[in-house]
Amino acid sequence: MSDTMRAITQDSFGGPEVLHLTDVPRPVPLPTEILVRVHAAGVNPVDWKTRQGSGMAHVLGAPPFVLGWDVSGVVEEVGFGVTTVEPGDEVYGMPWFPRQAGAYAEYVTAPSRQFARKPRTIGHEAAAGVPLAALTAWQALVDTARIERGQRVLIHAAAGGVGHLAVGIARHAGAYVIGTARAAKHDWLRSLGADEVIDYTTTRFEDAVRDVDVVIDLVGDGHDRTSTRSLRVLRPGGLLVAMPSGVAPELLGQAREQGVRATGILVEPDGAALARIGALIDEGELTVEVEEVFPLAGAAEAHRRGEQGRTRGKIVLGVA
Repeated sequence: MSDTMRAITQDSFGGPEVLHLTDVPRPVPLPTEILVRVHAAGVNPVDWKTRQGSGMAHVLGAPPFVLGWDVSGVVEEVGFGVTTVEPGDEVYGMPWFPRQAGAYAEYVTAPSRQFARKPRTIGHEAAAGVPLAALTAWQALVDTARIERGQRVLIHAAAGGVGHLAVGIARHAGAYVIGTARAAKHDWLRSLGADEVIDYTTTRFEDAVRDVDVVIDLVGDGHDRTSTRSLRVLRPGGLLVAMPSGVAPELLGQAREQGVRATGILVEPDGAALARIGALIDEGELTVEVEEVFPLAGAAEAHRRGEQGRTRGKIVLGVA
């Protein structure tokens, strides 16, 4: 095996043009780690925000670095102490987040328990679209909001990467699911389990829905004060989970004044949750939508596509 690998790196912050394909040293697994040959890597908004100098740039530091956290691939080597997987196993995961994982590359290393077995019923390209988005939805709905059957859940940006998986997870939990999206995506969202869909371009959601138990806000106050407006639709004691920018002190104060709750979350690696998510996929209870697959060398174009903000589901890089 070569000591180098192909990877997408950047030497400065900036637009998609700063991304370029080059050769870098291939990582070696430490004890408890595995070396995964990457077959596909998911592309997420945090990737292009970090590329620009925001997002997780404050964690990664100054370039050069390799972007990407979503991985689906095959175990190539295992470090000392690893017992859960062995070479040849197909795995997927969101390793190291928010530290560098380097998924835009032919190989990654990470602790074995930050991965799970890849769902059997989907390929690597679809699996690469799952980890960060599905874990975000899972940790917001299941771990934080602890949604229950019969509760009313409103999901903003329901047609996006996190949003469409949140629809499926909330439906599986038995919630009444309401989503906001453009009209062209309404039928698709209903097929995923949405009970009600609101076209945010023609209707103010606060005029169309009320008595909501949980709002999953994937838009934030930076766009038309979506988080602040969402407080109005919550029932007393209801919860707003705001991402990606979290909850400002002013919003927390308004929530208390209105008798509701608000919190932000940041997704964490969780191999055990990914195993449960993978089981839902294999059982046909959860569907991941990949709108477009780009080659590794096309990472810049994949970022341009994603930054348009009109993606249905996920964008993925095909690596192997």
